[in-house]
Amino acid sequence: MDMKQLRSVLQQNGVVCAGGASFPIATKLGDHVKTIILNCAQYEPLLKVQTQLLEKHTQEILRTFSMLGERLKAEDVIVALSQKDTVIIETVKEIAEDYPNIRVTMFDGSYPAGDEVVLTYEVTGRLVGPNESVADLGISVFNVETIYNVYKAISFNKPVSDKIVSVLGEVEHPLTIKVPLGTSVQDVVKHAGRITCEKPVYFIGGPMWGHIGKGVSTITKSIDAILVLPEEHSIIQKKKGSTSNELKRAAASCCQCMRCTDLCPRNLLGHPIEPHAFIRAASYKDFHDTGVFINTMFCSTCGLCEMYSCIQGLSPRKLIAEYKAGLQANGIKKPEMTIKDVDEERKYRKISMERLTARLDLSKYDKNTLLNEDKIQVEKVKIMLKQHIGTSLRTIVKNGDKVITGQVIAEATDETGTCIHASIDGTVCEINDKFIILETLGGRAENE
Repeated sequence: MDMKQLRSVLQQNGVVCAGGASFPIATKLGDHVKTIILNCAQYEPLLKVQTQLLEKHTQEILRTFSMLGERLKAEDVIVALSQKDTVIIETVKEIAEDYPNIRVTMFDGSYPAGDEVVLTYEVTGRLVGPNESVADLGISVFNVETIYNVYKAISFNKPVSDKIVSVLGEVEHPLTIKVPLGTSVQDVVKHAGRITCEKPVYFIGGPMWGHIGKGVSTITKSIDAILVLPEEHSIIQKKKGSTSNELKRAAASCCQCMRCTDLCPRNLLGHPIEPHAFIRAASYKDFHDTGVFINTMFCSTCGLCEMYSCIQGLSPRKLIAEYKAGLQANGIKKPEMTIKDVDEERKYRKISMERLTARLDLSKYDKNTLLNEDKIQVEKVKIMLKQHIGTSLRTIVKNGDKVITGQVIAEATDETGTCIHASIDGTVCEINDKFIILETLGGRAENE
């Protein structure tokens, strides 16, 4: 199978990066790629899906990753392990010996381990400039679940119709399970037993990058966690805060201690983002130095400034994100900037997952959960048609059609997209330009 055939197989099977912006993986396997990195680290507090999958399917994942390196003729095929993941280190190193093109590298796994710019520097020593992406350096980064989905696609022609999801927090039995795409959050959570707080809130994704959801929210290809948290938890209250109130709080409370900037992962790598300067200028409406506002475009929105660094509990990330979105909406592009030297204090300013978990008041939820790969059964799914970066899709089913698991229900219109598949056997009972609802043979659609 050559690269053209491989990209086609991955597109037809709906394989995307299983996290973040969900780029179709075929678009990250260009001929320019000379280095590929498998990020095996826990990239958010509490989340362990990547480690769990790697521990259970080490051979398949490393074999597939090695094959990708060979097809791409990559010069460097790196498996990046966190020093803290002691359970899998020896196993990975031993199996990697069977694949001469793989190089196993250890790094500290400090937050944000999921930031490609940070990870690239940690494992290769190469700096990604403010106006660059890792792709500009000929590098592609993948997480473990993505490569596992590649393995299933090329080995069994199995499309992505399910997702591995951890249910954590205020639940009786925290777990990690396989669920059909389009399953509602409430249907997933009920498999974790009784909810153990009075006013639960569903937080979708990790505590740093996630968002408040609802019980009717649905699982997509990029969601790997549901945190059930009490309404009064600081993470929930932080997310609910309005930008106008946060701006007033900043004007009243910011003491310009600079901790937000001193601990900013991108700033420490020489990028021109200074949260403390932005907060000062924004809260006092000081527009003399417009560069302070323009530089918000270099923020990665990792959230460390507001979730860990600020001693006043302010929200630089929330305010920066709003300004950044406003600039982008008005067609403002990043100015050309020269990267500075890496801060010599950087190695002393890294934040471990353990410290971050404690600061977020999540330590009591940090429990080992077993991975159960038996897909749960549901009667209804609402499959979103926008689950990845790329072009729009063309639906190829209509109301009343009977479908089976793995059947294509929406296809890409060009090479930048990827297909969407049925996640259960059932009947199409509603369809529009945003989603397709399927019900099982025992559902409403069959009984009417």
